[in-house]
Amino acid sequence: MTSYMQKKETVERKWYVIDADGQVLGRVAAKAAHVLRGKHKPTYTPHIDCGDNVIIINAEKAVLTGNKLEDKKYYNHSMYPGGLRVRTAKVMKESYPVEMVERAVKGMLPHTRLGRQMYKKLFVYAGGSHPHMAQKPEIMEIK
Repeated sequence: MTSYMQKKETVERKWYVIDADGQVLGRVAAKAAHVLRGKHKPTYTPHIDCGDNVIIINAEKAVLTGNKLEDKKYYNHSMYPGGLRVRTAKVMKESYPVEMVERAVKGMLPHTRLGRQMYKKLFVYAGGSHPHMAQKPEIMEIK
C-alpha cells in the first residue's frame, strides 16, 4: 500500500472565517495556522501548499492571558544603528491589532518559501466585517 501524495493542481481550497472576539490570541493563531497548512484535511501533503484561505475578523477583540499586555514585547529594527523599536503588546493591541494577529499566525507557519506562500492566504480585519462574502466562507468555531 502506498501513501497518497496530493498534487498542487488537484488542491481544492475553501474559505473559512474565524471570529477572534473574546478568544485567546494564541488559540486563534494556532487554529488559523493549522487550516492554512492544510493539516485539517485527510489529503495533507507536507511539501504542497494544500491549505485553505482564512479570514480572521474582530482582531482588536482578541484576548491575551496573564501579564502579556505589559510583559510581551514586539521588536522591529530598521537595520540602521540605533534603529531598534520596541512596543508592548498593549500598544500593539490598541494601535496595530491586525499586525499583532498576523505576527502570531506567521510565527506558527514554516519559515520557508512554502510558509510564505501559505501566509498569503491569510486575511485579518480589525472589525467585524470583511469584503470576501462572494467566496461564501464557512464559519469556523474555536474550542
